[in-house]
Amino acid sequence: MVSRTFGSAVFGVDARTITVEINITTGHGLFISGLPDGAVKESQHRVESAMKTAKYYMPRNKVVVNLAPADIRKEGSAYDLPIALSVLQASLQMESPDLDKYVIMGELALDGTLRPIKGVLPIAIQSHREKFKGLVLPKVNANEAAIVEGLDIIGVDTLKEAVDFFEGKTTIVPLSIDPRDIFEAKVNAYDADFRDVQGQENIKRAMEIAAAGGHNVIMIGPPGAGKTMLAKRLPTILPPLTLHEALETTKIHSVAGKIGKNGSLMTIRPFRSPHHTISDVALVGGGGNPQPGEISLSHNGVLFLDELPEFKRAVLEVMRQPMEERRVTISRARVSIDYPANFMLVASMNPCPCGFYNHPEKECVCGPGVVQRYLSKISGPLLDRIDLHVEVVPVSFDEMTQQRPVENSESIRERVVQARNIQLERFRSHDAIFCNAMMPSHIVKEICVVGEAGVSLLKTAMERLGLSARAYDRILKVSRTIADLAGSTEIKPEHLAEAIQYRSLDRDGWAG
Repeated sequence: MVSRTFGSAVFGVDARTITVEINITTGHGLFISGLPDGAVKESQHRVESAMKTAKYYMPRNKVVVNLAPADIRKEGSAYDLPIALSVLQASLQMESPDLDKYVIMGELALDGTLRPIKGVLPIAIQSHREKFKGLVLPKVNANEAAIVEGLDIIGVDTLKEAVDFFEGKTTIVPLSIDPRDIFEAKVNAYDADFRDVQGQENIKRAMEIAAAGGHNVIMIGPPGAGKTMLAKRLPTILPPLTLHEALETTKIHSVAGKIGKNGSLMTIRPFRSPHHTISDVALVGGGGNPQPGEISLSHNGVLFLDELPEFKRAVLEVMRQPMEERRVTISRARVSIDYPANFMLVASMNPCPCGFYNHPEKECVCGPGVVQRYLSKISGPLLDRIDLHVEVVPVSFDEMTQQRPVENSESIRERVVQARNIQLERFRSHDAIFCNAMMPSHIVKEICVVGEAGVSLLKTAMERLGLSARAYDRILKVSRTIADLAGSTEIKPEHLAEAIQYRSLDRDGWAG
């Protein structure tokens, strides 16, 4: 007898429906066709053991399992449950007219319980798009799938429970949640806050500008000056995620298996801080079974690279194209996958190997040329994509012990949101441009117009400070953001002056 049900395969951040066909004929053995990988082939042992535990049996005839379309590679262990249910239907051990009305996914343990799977949100979205009645999956994944409205989410703990549901012996009420309620309740649920940072008012100002314009930023300063502490608090002043951004971010983390048990909609901007020993594949994504890397997991959030010169140069260079295009393409012989990568890069570094170059109190012990060699580990093209270079100095004892009130993240975020709203209105007619940092050169010339006094100031800065030509566009973008924060429709000389001071690493002679 032939039986059919449906599963799903995830490619990139999208899913594709897979038909699971079972045919039981004369002969012996279980055969799986349709380009299964090792995990799918091994499912026969998990399925047989789970069926025995649930008081069913694996047919002793020839069982052919076909996963269609047969020209797409099927990967992972999540096909266990649809295969098991189809075998039971084909061998007349269960009877359900609704089996092919649901998408079914789940990994079986040997005792018949279900383990969590990856990529649930893309699977649920695709199931809804193709008008399936519902989605049957492990109960621990049900909250994540229930984000999609208009789809019956049936969470089960065991194979036996799934069989009883399809045979009508057990009634399972579909899980229903309102993603808007979750989103609104936790949209600003950050553990950190800028009120924890004493002093460093100039650095906070730079972080506010970076958040308001979506600019990349690098902090240069001695150890213990507060660079990491400030970076971890940057997401708290970014505009809250929109519901669309939250769904997009959740999809990526779902594909990577980062949602966790009983996880649901991601409501805060991601903050990723990989160690400097990371490989280029782990950073941008890839592998034999392509997975999103850290730059995609940082989508709509912040990627923090601490001790930037300690990262391998090849690892840093692979970020250049994704930083420009805000997506990364993973190409393999059989497949090409796009992952979104619209992130803010925040980097920190010591000014030299010993960490005390330009320190106000401690003396640098690095030899001649050592500082320049240390800084040269960061390539010009990568530095070209960082808008703000901020020098961080240690906090004095008086600043650390003062009792005056410190501005919290909520107050700063209100100013950032106002500036972003100005930019959204400005770029309404431009596709895929949402903030000042995303402006290409031809739009910079159109929007960032400065008066005669501003042109004179720029010319003087370029000549006297030895600023590079590549700094020119960055200064204009940052000054436009500063003007937005001030509520000014035009870029004034004071806005340009503030932007110019954020180009430390472009100055001739900065590193001796």
